Amino acid sequence: MTARVVRRDDALAVVEIVGEIDVHTSGELRVILLALADEGRTHIVADFTGVRFCDAAGLGALVGVNNRLARDGGSLRLTGVRPAQRRILRITRLDQLFRPYDDVDDALTT
Repeated sequence: MTARVVRRDDALAVVEIVGEIDVHTSGELRVILLALADEGRTHIVADFTGVRFCDAAGLGALVGVNNRLARDGGSLRLTGVRPAQRRILRITRLDQLFRPYDDVDDALTT
């Protein structure tokens, strides 16, 4: 898994994630996203277009980051989520926490 910050504006960051988010990589993703929160980025858009797989550990990392951002009045938004991953979000009811956006522009304007 790789995560690259492709945009930083005041309280916003957009992060492109590629690969698999699992028990081996979820901690790294959490560290990257929380570092952005520590910099004052309260709104983070995670672009999942390149994410092939996300397991329960990955979902847990996302929930933890979202909780931290929400505490400061912010949010974590997911874009480019594949149909199979959307299904997992629906099954776990995390789609109510993470409304999947079609693309980064959609996440930034809604």
